[in-house]
Amino acid sequence: MKFEAITIPKGLLLFPCTLVVVVVLIPLMRSLNESASSIYGTNFESVETRSSCNIFSGNWSRYEKGPYYNNDTCPYIAEKQNCFTNRRPDREFLQWRWKPHQCELPLFDALQFFNLVNGKSMAFVGDSIGRNQMESLLCLLSSVSHPEDITTKHISNYKDEMYFKWWFYADYNFTLTTLWSPFLVKSTRAYLNDTSLDNAEKLYLDEADQAWTSQIQNFDFIIFSGGQWFFRPLTFIQNDQVIGCQLCQNNTQHDFYGYRNAFRTAFRAIINLKGFKGLTFLVTHSPNHFENGEWNKGGACNRTMPYASMEDEVAMHIPYALEELHQMQVEEFLEAEKEAKKKGLKFVLMDITDAMLMRPDGHPNKYGHAIDKNVTINDCVHWCMPGPVDTWNEFLLYLLKMQM
Repeated sequence: MKFEAITIPKGLLLFPCTLVVVVVLIPLMRSLNESASSIYGTNFESVETRSSCNIFSGNWSRYEKGPYYNNDTCPYIAEKQNCFTNRRPDREFLQWRWKPHQCELPLFDALQFFNLVNGKSMAFVGDSIGRNQMESLLCLLSSVSHPEDITTKHISNYKDEMYFKWWFYADYNFTLTTLWSPFLVKSTRAYLNDTSLDNAEKLYLDEADQAWTSQIQNFDFIIFSGGQWFFRPLTFIQNDQVIGCQLCQNNTQHDFYGYRNAFRTAFRAIINLKGFKGLTFLVTHSPNHFENGEWNKGGACNRTMPYASMEDEVAMHIPYALEELHQMQVEEFLEAEKEAKKKGLKFVLMDITDAMLMRPDGHPNKYGHAIDKNVTINDCVHWCMPGPVDTWNEFLLYLLKMQM
């Protein structure tokens, strides 16, 4: 029997192939993409998309789904930030999320975070603002895992337990700590016994504080923050010589000289730390929002909603020296970043200042303590939990994804 060749039109030949793509490959690709989304976060983005967006430029937009946690589901909220336990009556301040102008900031994904830090260690170095962020992170991670408190294994003086804290997530071999160092450099720590602010604290501006330098050599992530302590009377010492002071009468006045030099010394200490190979973050200055008086003269933060934009009413309420402090931090960071690159180290900037400047509603105010306590100072420095401070850790996760 003789078979004749049959000519099939090209269009007819392409049809089954197209059908295979539509019916089989596209659903498969969608399935793979959804799987990736479940692994890499709530909103799947490419590295190219993330790197082209300035996540720190934006506005606060309405978000009705509520916070990640509350004071019932998270046991790690300190009393001073536990605004609802202390009977804050309003909830309006929880109904906002940060929206960058050019992209979306993904929701915090605790499982994704653990996947990134599995087998690693992270230290928050600074003052109680850094501890505020770390406790927020503990709460955000509590939906997946709870850590063991291993503080007593790392400190010899039980009094230090209120300043230093160590946590260990056995499920992920992840260590998290906060290392108390409000000035980042060596100080006399006179503030521990004298909180009157009458006597100047001595800062040794060319010596990094061993409270953190002695601990972080093998850490994978170091997160610096701080600033509020630099508003007090200070005496500046370099090369074992007094070179000036701040809020003083009998010496050369150098306002915020200590602030710039403290960060400069801290960054140099990291860069020159033998064997250190970790990733260093700088969290920029967290603004306070005292109105109608200074912090110790009746100032308060009674607002219940954020400012609409940076060009709005916020321009009339920029805290004292905020712009100068922010500029100093960024300048020192950029210089340190250049030097770090020469040694193969990475420095990452987390610029929270503008975003938090728009959140005068996010502080504990008078709800930073039980209302039956006779406390006259309002807290317009720290941040309620839950609250806007949780956004810092959304930033942190976003930046970790870009670097790893």
